[in-house]
Amino acid sequence: MNADQRIVVGVDGSDFSTTALRLAGRMAGALNAPLDVVTCLGTSDLFLASHLPEESSPTTTQLEETAKRLVDEALDRAFGGAVPERLTRTVKFGSPAKVLVEDSRDAQLLVVGRRGRGGFLEQVMGSVSGACVAHAHCPVLVVGEGAGKQQPS
Repeated sequence: MNADQRIVVGVDGSDFSTTALRLAGRMAGALNAPLDVVTCLGTSDLFLASHLPEESSPTTTQLEETAKRLVDEALDRAFGGAVPERLTRTVKFGSPAKVLVEDSRDAQLLVVGRRGRGGFLEQVMGSVSGACVAHAHCPVLVVGEGAGKQQPS
């Protein structure tokens, strides 16, 4: 299958991104598409780590390992033991919004969680999901925390 058939989902380990991951998995199954799970280590993560005391400063490798662990935990919450077959996991360095927008260039769908709740006019979307909606190169599905849960019959 072509790369532009894939579904990209941004995951940061939060409940919002787990819900987005669960829904992206359903979409990938329904569309018979590969699912690409992307986690970003932004410059703020590296910036904060560089300002910790020397004995507690995590290395880039440690930050990447932590990000991978958070993705594994999100995968377990989202799918239990039934992780989609054609799923790839990637940890990338850079601003989450920029990385996800760039990854949207060769995707059929970008899925992100919605974290925004406060700030200016009680924003409905967070900055990453808002930037993805405004700049992505494919359709974007913004998922609220309650989406994708099974509804009683």
